[in-house]
Amino acid sequence: MSGLSASAEWVQLRQATSRGDLAEVSLVLTAVDIEHRLVFDGHHWGLWVPGDRRDAAAGQLEAYFRENRFRLPRSQQNLKTVDRGWFGVLGYLLVIWLLPSFEGQHVFGWDWRAAGGMDADKVANGEWWRTITAMTLHADLAHIVANSLFGAVFGLFVGRYLGSGFGWLLVVLAGMLANGLNAMVQPDGFRSIGASTATFAALGLVGAFVWRRRLRRGGVQGGGAREASGSGGWRRNFAPVFAGIAMLAYTGMGGENTDILGHIFGFAAGFLLGVAAAVVDPARMGTRGQALAGACAAALIVAAWCFAGTA
Repeated sequence: MSGLSASAEWVQLRQATSRGDLAEVSLVLTAVDIEHRLVFDGHHWGLWVPGDRRDAAAGQLEAYFRENRFRLPRSQQNLKTVDRGWFGVLGYLLVIWLLPSFEGQHVFGWDWRAAGGMDADKVANGEWWRTITAMTLHADLAHIVANSLFGAVFGLFVGRYLGSGFGWLLVVLAGMLANGLNAMVQPDGFRSIGASTATFAALGLVGAFVWRRRLRRGGVQGGGAREASGSGGWRRNFAPVFAGIAMLAYTGMGGENTDILGHIFGFAAGFLLGVAAAVVDPARMGTRGQALAGACAAALIVAAWCFAGTA
């Protein structure tokens, strides 16, 4: 690691997106005369200490934050962002705006809406691909514009915190799961199209992921974090989930021809995958890992349409 002595074994104690987020902990270690370095790896700033001083440094920081009303450093309160999120949003918009052109021109001679629309009876009879293809179809211009807006906003946060590849792969999987559940509980003859299931899956996904990652960071990394969780910190950590539920209630529960169950299932499926994904640090996947995950998401959509067009 650049900036560290090669003659000693150094370990990273903290990581942050900016040098300023580590200023406070650096001052604490300076005050107790513990050698340390702030090193930039090209993406994040890290607080490094000699390996034989790691326990002492961690103990000093724990004592400091306990004595200061259990206040956490900003580097622990705020999660790392993986990327800007725009690549995933652009991919999403490309897919849902490209399909109307294919549908209008009957590309490959397919009746795209008949082949790919959500049909509860047909899904129950094994046409699983409709749980994916239906998310790429829309009824009219107003429908696609609305889903473009909400999908871009919610998807931007998905990309920022989970990465444009990994995050959108989870959105596709959550939307698929939600549509499958919806098909199971809806009456015979139920049909639907639209990306709203995926947009609310994105909302539930990012809310749950941020909530669980904050809890994990507080419980594993930080001195004083456990105490903070018991003195009102849980409300701050749970805020993303409250916000997601509020957005679901405000934007997903009204309007003519609204598939309310689809929105609820989308949010719930995204929430479950967000909780599960919180055990992973998307920042460690790197550009190659994110690209691979994004390719898998695209491959799922393409494969679903291949099944739909040839069934």
